[in-house]
Amino acid sequence: MTPLQRYIAEEIATDHVEGLLSRREALRRLGLLGMGAPAAVALLASCAESAQQSAPATTAVGASASPSSPPPGTANAVAATPITFPGPEGRTLQAAWAEAAQPRGGVLVIHENRGLTDHIRSVTGRFAGAGYSALAVDLLSEEGGTATFTDQAAATAALSKIPQDRFVADLRAGLTELGRRVPGKRLGATGFCFGGGLTWLLLTSGTPELAAATPFYGPFPDGGQVTGSKAAVLAVYGALDTRVDASRPAAEAALDQAGLPHESYVADNADHAFFNDTGPRYQPTAAAEAWRRVIDWYGRYLG
Repeated sequence: MTPLQRYIAEEIATDHVEGLLSRREALRRLGLLGMGAPAAVALLASCAESAQQSAPATTAVGASASPSSPPPGTANAVAATPITFPGPEGRTLQAAWAEAAQPRGGVLVIHENRGLTDHIRSVTGRFAGAGYSALAVDLLSEEGGTATFTDQAAATAALSKIPQDRFVADLRAGLTELGRRVPGKRLGATGFCFGGGLTWLLLTSGTPELAAATPFYGPFPDGGQVTGSKAAVLAVYGALDTRVDASRPAAEAALDQAGLPHESYVADNADHAFFNDTGPRYQPTAAAEAWRRVIDWYGRYLG
């Protein structure tokens, strides 16, 4: 398995351990990834054992703020519209685009392992409302687009089978398109979960066109180096997300070695995917503070 495939498989197993997926559904989803039954059962057992060992550190999530509060950034959000643009090797890429009235910069939004969902379209519009024109590439474009998948698990499985080089190429094409739409402006990238990992992958593959990046709870690539990047990085984590947090020291060391401006924000009482207001781990207080920090960060490094 590639590191991203392993990440997706572990996320499925963690969702089962935390009661978000039944055992039957977790095994079905792992099977869609191509994992045999013995390996899938072993993974579920391993994640359950890890959860038991860390149980004293994990407390209730999402109860510290009113769930009726509007998600951060929605008050001034701009409606995102579907577009297509030329991709690598003559392919056509699908995306969501939201244009700021007076753009201060541009932000590439990188989706979770569910594909280009309404939530990611909403985040794209929120950036535009904050003054940053935003583009979210559908990384399942070659497969017909996220909307062609009626089974969310099948969309995740399809993403797991895409070579990492194609992700990087498609995201770089997205940056090129974003730069064309906001000429002369600095560019940033924000990704969530799987997309947070892809944000790190962009940085470690060398993307000098990025002035800033804000990966949310994304795993840092094993042995990754960011010496080819010029981006100022704000890395966002949840204090209860021990699985992804384990890669934080490596990310911080790589950023130190590269001499890049960087900070890490670890949200208290927040787990993986705490920013996603459509998911079960949404933590309003942490989401609001993370959004404030991201917009401040882009204000400093994009304009």
